Amino acid sequence: MKKWIILITIVIVAVIIGVSLKVYHSSVGPVKAAERKAVKLAGDKVSKVDDFHIYNGQEQVDVIEGKNKQGKKIIVWIPEKNKQIIVRKAKDGLSKEDAIQKLLQEKKPKKIISVRLGMEKNIPLWEICYRSKNNLINYYYIHFETGEWLKKIENL
Repeated sequence: MKKWIILITIVIVAVIIGVSLKVYHSSVGPVKAAERKAVKLAGDKVSKVDDFHIYNGQEQVDVIEGKNKQGKKIIVWIPEKNKQIIVRKAKDGLSKEDAIQKLLQEKKPKKIISVRLGMEKNIPLWEICYRSKNNLINYYYIHFETGEWLKKIENL
């Protein structure tokens, strides 16, 4: 009887692991396909991809952080609709840490949830999502190159 219980448990665990792997691959697949498409569109502008994400603002923008052929860190923004590629050297804009410091100069967040690159109206930007003291979600947008505040969405 114990052998049957052990055998059934092993089969159930194997099925759970198999289903979990299938769900994981199904959910990651579209992002990987978008990354391959973005890298292909970026062409020879990017020789090594360090990070990729999809920004969903007023329109969807694929963002690639990587290196060019000379080994310099670059950032590539590819809007989904017009495919007008914008490439900037990372050193020509604010770093993630600089963007956080800009937020901290003006606001006192309880917790920073995420900091990521995006683009609105063909303007490269940093989007910072954070929780305020009253536990509400806020968004703070900073111009990538100048560090100027672009817009805020507060108290969601």
